[in-house]
Amino acid sequence: MRRSMAAIAAVTLLSLAACATDEPAAGPSGSASTAAGSGTGDQSKFFVQADYDAELGLLDAAPTGPADKPWEQVLNPTMVDTAKFKKNGPHKICFSNAALNNPWRQVGFKTMQAEVEAQKSRIKEFVHVDAEGKDQKQIADINDLLGKGCDALIVSPNTTATLTPAVEAACKAGLPVVVFDRGVNTKCPVTFINPIGGYGFGHVGAEFVSQKMKPGGKVLALRILPGVDVLETRWSAAKVAFDKAKVDVVGVEFTDGDPAKTKKIVDDYIQRYGTIDGVWMDAGAVAVAAVEAFQDAGKPVPPMNGEDQLDFLKIWKDKKLTAIAPTYPTYQWRTPIIAALRILDGQQVSNPWKLPQPTVTQDNLDQYLDPGMPPLHYAMCGCTDLPGYPQRWK
Repeated sequence: MRRSMAAIAAVTLLSLAACATDEPAAGPSGSASTAAGSGTGDQSKFFVQADYDAELGLLDAAPTGPADKPWEQVLNPTMVDTAKFKKNGPHKICFSNAALNNPWRQVGFKTMQAEVEAQKSRIKEFVHVDAEGKDQKQIADINDLLGKGCDALIVSPNTTATLTPAVEAACKAGLPVVVFDRGVNTKCPVTFINPIGGYGFGHVGAEFVSQKMKPGGKVLALRILPGVDVLETRWSAAKVAFDKAKVDVVGVEFTDGDPAKTKKIVDDYIQRYGTIDGVWMDAGAVAVAAVEAFQDAGKPVPPMNGEDQLDFLKIWKDKKLTAIAPTYPTYQWRTPIIAALRILDGQQVSNPWKLPQPTVTQDNLDQYLDPGMPPLHYAMCGCTDLPGYPQRWK
């Protein structure tokens, strides 16, 4: 029965692939950036007040689960039955990955591979397909995986709306589907795994920047790309904080995660305004490039947020920056493997499965610095107990 359902789903996905687009969705203002001096613009279509309120409430919630394994912890669990998916192992686990196009995803995938190795007695085959950041390719990838005899399908979607029908087709094929990192607009997966989420990340960074800069000062917001729920909600929450603080958001620009482009954007704004009083980022991969742009211009680095990438943590400490690092921990890449195996055991899992989302502050910065790991490594990989550490991540 599952095989025939998969065949029907595959036909559906072929038609989806034919009409999918690789063009990025419009940003919150409907364009690639918000014009200088235009403030925060309109709120994103991704903003949901109830979700925003819930995520901010989770920032202070106590997790359940092993104290030393945050990738197995859950905030406010809501358990769902998975008995219908129970089957004997060992299992074939398939993973449709949005991309491996930045250090965060590369560190995360190494962590996932190591978790698979740690579970090798229970996993007979692990199939990974990289969509290379292309919606159309990921739809085709999922279509192909439906005919590969997968026991469970893990999906990290490239974009939210475009990949939703593909995920729904996989659910209709009878596979237990686990979505993580980025979400989709459907409730059909058995569970959606991610840390607290974009609202929490965006709020923490924007509130810090607003409080540390001079009242009414100029903020430059740097974003990576539009149309991805976790990034859109980061900006949505930052907008709320900046509007409340009445700071002057002089620009909202997309960097494409490119350090050279980031430097040029920051330099352009320094030239235009003379002084930038705060920098907010929806992801920290290019935080060091932003810092270097101020240094190259002979300007003080303003209060800013980055992430737990080690190059940023190091320059933060070395240059005594006024900074904070909300995180989207790469240890979450372990959790989908654990969840898939529990589902195939017929064990209950939480849906959603909300993981803790720690913040690096000046007070705890030293505990996350690790001079033995590469600059582009992420401190919260949760990987020190996994096979191959540390060499796998170097």
